[in-house]
Amino acid sequence: MSTAKNLLLIMLVVALILSAIAVIYSKYQTRLIFMEIQKKEQELDDYEVEWGRLQLELTTLTEENRIEIEARNRLLLTLPTQDKIIYIKP
Repeated sequence: MSTAKNLLLIMLVVALILSAIAVIYSKYQTRLIFMEIQKKEQELDDYEVEWGRLQLELTTLTEENRIEIEARNRLLLTLPTQDKIIYIKP
């Protein structure tokens, strides 16, 4: 009877140790996943800032006034005189 109790006690201790190891491993994996989530959230924030900056740059670059200035300065384009303008009726 004593041997059976000792064997049962040993099995319970082994089960307890295995359970503790499983809890520790699970907690470790949870922390790794949480750190990965934090990194991804930081990347998302960075992308959102970049997106806002690009939207602002797009708005600035597509303004009519800016296009006209660039056409005059870089491409040396000028508006034609009234007598050079030809209207086409559909």
